[in-house]
This record gives sequence, C-alpha cells and structure tokens, in this order.
Amino acid sequence: MDAISTRQELTDTERRDRLRLIRSDNVGPRTFRSLLNHFGTARAALDRLPELARRGGAARVGRICTIDEAEAELDACLRQGVQLLAPEENGYPPRLASCEDAPPLLGVRGARGTLMQPMIAIVGSRNASAAGLKFAGQLAHELGRAGFVIISGLARGIDQAAHRASLSSGTVAVLAGGHDRIYPPEHIDLLGAIVERNGAAISEMPLGHEPRARDFPRRNRLISGASLGVVVVEAAHRSGSLITARMAGEQGREVFAVPGSPLDPRAAGTNDLIKQGATLVTEAADIIQAVGPIMERPPSASLRESDEELFAPAPETHDRDQIIALLGPTPVSIHDLIRISGLSPAVLRVVLLELELAGRLERHGGGMVSLA
Repeated sequence: MDAISTRQELTDTERRDRLRLIRSDNVGPRTFRSLLNHFGTARAALDRLPELARRGGAARVGRICTIDEAEAELDACLRQGVQLLAPEENGYPPRLASCEDAPPLLGVRGARGTLMQPMIAIVGSRNASAAGLKFAGQLAHELGRAGFVIISGLARGIDQAAHRASLSSGTVAVLAGGHDRIYPPEHIDLLGAIVERNGAAISEMPLGHEPRARDFPRRNRLISGASLGVVVVEAAHRSGSLITARMAGEQGREVFAVPGSPLDPRAAGTNDLIKQGATLVTEAADIIQAVGPIMERPPSASLRESDEELFAPAPETHDRDQIIALLGPTPVSIHDLIRISGLSPAVLRVVLLELELAGRLERHGGGMVSLA
C-alpha cells in the first residue's frame, strides 16, 4: 500500500473554513498552503486576509467566500456524492498530497481506497492510431494485473483506452471541470462505469465549473502528481501530454515514453522525450521495474513547516520595498531572493504572501515567482 502512515479527519467547521479560504480571491493552492503554514488554521487566515492584502498594496480587498456560500457548496457536493478531502485525510492520493501545489480540498467521487493505491498515469494523443490505442490498453491491463491503479484524464484517444482496459483492476479519472461538468460529454457513461466498478473521479474545481482551455494543464499536474510515473503513448509536438510529462519531471516523477515511427507525427513528441532521457517502454515490465525502488520511499504529506517559521512579524516597509525592487516580470527563485536580499525566509514568505493576496505576484513551478 502506497499510503501515508498517519491520517486524520477534519472537523466540519475546519472543512468549511478551508473551503472558504480556497474559494476566496487571489488564494490558489500555494497561497493556501503558505497561509495555513503561517497562521495554523484556515479561520485565522481568513481573519487576516484583508490586512495582508492591504499591506501588499491592494487597491481594494478581494472577495472572501462567505459561510453561506461554503455551506451551499458542501450541501451540493453531498447531493452529488462528492467528498471534499484535505491532503491529510484518507482517500486523498498520497503522492499528490506531497506536491507543493496540491489542491487544499479535492473533490472525490467513488472508491476512496482506490486513491490510496500506487498509481501509474497513461496519457497520449486524442487522435490516436489504432496501434497506439491497442498498446495503451495492453499496458493498462497488465499494470492493473500487477497491482497498479491507472490514472488518466478521461480524454478521447489514449486516455479512454487506458481507462477502459483497467476498469476491473481500478482506474482514476481526473476532471478539468466540476464533477457535474464532464468533458468530453460522450464519456459520461465511461465515468459512470469507472465510479461504479471500484474506480474514482477527482477534481479540484467547484460544481458547475465548465472546463476551459487553461484548466487542462492545471488538471494535468494532478495526473502526474498522484502517480509514481507518467507513460506517454503517443504525443505530437506541443501536445498536452508533453505538458503532463514536463510536470512529472518537475514533481520528481518517472517519465516513460513509447517509441513510434519517425514518419508518424503522433510519435514526434514521444520520440523527443526518449532523446531527452525518458525511459523507453515496450512492455509493462519496463515500468514495473523502474518504479519498484520508488514505492519503497513513501511521500510526506505534511502541510506544516517548522514551528520557527510560523507567525513571523509584519515586515518593515523597507524590507517590503526591497523585495518588490528585486522582483520583475521574469521569474526568479525564492532562494535567490533570500540570498540577495539578506532577509530571513520567514520575512520573505510574508512579503510574497502579501503581494499575492493583493494580486501583484504570480507563482511558477520550481519555487519561482514574478510580479503579475
């Protein structure tokens, strides 16, 4: 079992407060994590949002999700059979919980136990070849027999082939929209079969959210983050599957690629991945052998940083001005900001938090930040 050893359940009040926090303006997963680390509870963070945004230079304080709005969403989830789980709770994929941008609350429908099992992601072209579809199904079936859950994005082509081949062994569909806004619509029946046959569906989006183009890369980080590794079966240049592979590399996951004919543009991306160091895959055994050592190193899912980093005092004006002067439109690492400014990590985190809540900071992968 690829699971975190200690799990706890949120109280109803804390779940509601966390939902309010993540649904408030300018609060994304990384900001949420910083707030929770800094203030200890979601309620304490909610109370300080207006002050932090004003200190960051906000012209007006962003909207804070109300208690009534949060309770209405929780009630709607209950009616849809969706559970909103925190990273420290049972049923939240352990490896996803270890990611720095893990969703603070993940909407889960289906078998929670399946989400605690070791997962392999299989992704690829929507316009897949017959050979690609067959091989994706074969890989998914053999990996399922070996005890792995298959995770993918419910898309046309390779994704759906992987889901269908692993229905009996366990598969997880990651949605770009809300649980009641399935894309593509022709896969509603497939999703129903996944949930009914000991599989699960997950989404970080609220009910009613229609998936937009920018939501799919955001979804892809959940596919890679929850998995031990990502297998790309077919992918053309600039394919969304290559985004998933890149995110997998950034998250420290294994990247696998199935080689294809140099004459088929659908194999151009996978062949390039192999050139860049991805593990070449011709059978399920290649994947099983590669992830074996990784499974012996369970992830950590603690949202809290060391106690000495909590409750840093409000930064001095000249400290804040110094950080703003060092920032620009080009992403820079937080470590470089600490080194150049000479400020403590705790003070820097508070300044970045203020700027983000004011809508003036953008966070990037790999601990990079820039002015928005």
